[in-house]
Amino acid sequence: MEQVIANAGSIASGARESDTLEGWQHGGKWFCYGDHAIFSRMAGQGEPLVLIHGFPTASWDWSRVWPMLTQQHNVLTLDMLGFGFSDKPTDYVYSIEDQADLFQGWLEGLGLSSVHFLVHDYGCSVVQELLAREQEGALPFRIGSVCFLNGALFPEVHSPLLIQKLLSSPMGGLISRGLTRRSFERNFRRLFGSQNPPDRKDLDDFWYLLTYNNGRGILHRLIHFMEERRCHRHRWVGAVQRARQPMRLISGTADPVSGAAMSRRYRELVENADVVSLRNVGHYPHFECPWDVFSAYRDFRKRIIRP
Repeated sequence: MEQVIANAGSIASGARESDTLEGWQHGGKWFCYGDHAIFSRMAGQGEPLVLIHGFPTASWDWSRVWPMLTQQHNVLTLDMLGFGFSDKPTDYVYSIEDQADLFQGWLEGLGLSSVHFLVHDYGCSVVQELLAREQEGALPFRIGSVCFLNGALFPEVHSPLLIQKLLSSPMGGLISRGLTRRSFERNFRRLFGSQNPPDRKDLDDFWYLLTYNNGRGILHRLIHFMEERRCHRHRWVGAVQRARQPMRLISGTADPVSGAAMSRRYRELVENADVVSLRNVGHYPHFECPWDVFSAYRDFRKRIIRP
């Protein structure tokens, strides 16, 4: 099944309801993961819906769709270790499996027996690991459904930007520490569709989150996830193919990294693939066209409960 939304809605439909970055931070809470502080946010009521952000950003990515989702769900999110307002240790071995441990422990600690996931980019890989654990009987809660947004579910069709390749190279440490605001903006803008590019305030916020607590110094450590995706392809792709819960892919097809080619591969490898394509939308559909993403997600959840 595939739906195509040709004219993505303006960011104004969701953006003006969102909080400022300062307000987003003040509305959160911290908890400990080992010796490290993790920033989290929770709001709304109903069935638990867990949002997982991508690289190299943070939970702030969800701010524009957050007010809509919290009207219908108990929404939970956090900044993964090394991202956003969470701690960013310099001598840490970051991995998808460790981030999955973080989410598993957090949700188990909250006493949740069942959750739904709406995930983006790096977060897609985290949920692929959690799906694999559930299928092995190693997860203490049930995954009710999964909705993916522009993630490298299939590494063979992932097209990283040059800056990402450099960060993952032997020169990664130098590239990470030497990243300038100008270079960041030039590469970050490339990820967006032509209709709703980030404005100056957006770029200020994303740069602040990236550099908060010496974040530039660990980018080369975080980006190891690209190699993890290749190493664990059989496990993580298999987890998606074996999944029995409802799944949907919402794809911004103008994404140069994991857009149209990724959605085509999804339709090839996932039985009865449910895909919503957003034309003229890039890598951050939930930030570029929050109303369209919310509408597609609302339709997905309604379809799940329809008799």
